[in-house]
Amino acid sequence: MNGLLYVLVVAIWGTTWIAIVMQQGVVSATVSIFWRFLLAALTMLILLGALRRLRKISLRDHAFCLIQGCCVFGLNFACFYHAASYISSGLESVIFSMAVLYNAINSMLFFRQRPHPNLLPAAALGITGIIALFWHQLIATQVAPSLLTGIGLSALGTFGFSLGNMISTRHQRRGLETLSTNTYAMLYGALVMAAISLFNGDRFMPEFSVRYLGSLLYLAIFGSVIAFGAYFTLVGRIGASQAAYSTLLFPLVALTLSTFYEGYVWHANAVLGLVLILLGNLVMFAKPGVFRRNQRGASSSTW
Repeated sequence: MNGLLYVLVVAIWGTTWIAIVMQQGVVSATVSIFWRFLLAALTMLILLGALRRLRKISLRDHAFCLIQGCCVFGLNFACFYHAASYISSGLESVIFSMAVLYNAINSMLFFRQRPHPNLLPAAALGITGIIALFWHQLIATQVAPSLLTGIGLSALGTFGFSLGNMISTRHQRRGLETLSTNTYAMLYGALVMAAISLFNGDRFMPEFSVRYLGSLLYLAIFGSVIAFGAYFTLVGRIGASQAAYSTLLFPLVALTLSTFYEGYVWHANAVLGLVLILLGNLVMFAKPGVFRRNQRGASSSTW
């Protein structure tokens, strides 16, 4: 079951980054996010209502769902949608893969879970990989502010996603049903985006084109209803830190699509950076002491 959930999350979320790029245009980011999660929430309400699976929760739990909606189904995506104007969708997905480290740190802060023994080496590899990935742009005579903006927004969005993971963990520790809390959180996230759009004076009319509406439906149904349901089910089954392991394969899918559809150009430093980031995520989930055992084995000529 866990394997199937992983495949669903990786396959769908690995492709949603290019769909976010297709949302760029005349419709503001907050309005696009509003429509995405409004459609997702309404779909969930209809399905859960028909199956009699929608559970009532307390006002306190609704408050946490509101916070979760802001972190996972609202403000974080505002960061990702805006970042798509500055860097390629594939590079966004690579930065998002660092959620595994965010989750490990936040689990320690919020739930007092002891950090994984491999956290520091994994973080070092990840940060080095991010620097290598963008090294070609960073060594330019004058670093483009847009590059730093794209990196910063993607990192901030990933941090918001991780905070939402912590709230989902809180829900499930209290025995709350994942699909119900996701539905409420999506609805609240949509309403928050609507409020921001109203404040900004944005028009709520979507773009009536095959490109925009097709990507909107894909993001709402597959990227939100199915993928988030699968992901937060994983969080409940194996924990937030382990569930974030699924982000390991996102960059491989997203960068491949970015190469074909956005003209992403691979440099040697980009390949090295991607390898280091993926290696950092793998190190994060290696069994404690595995590297020391391998070193002892090599020194004793047991290979």
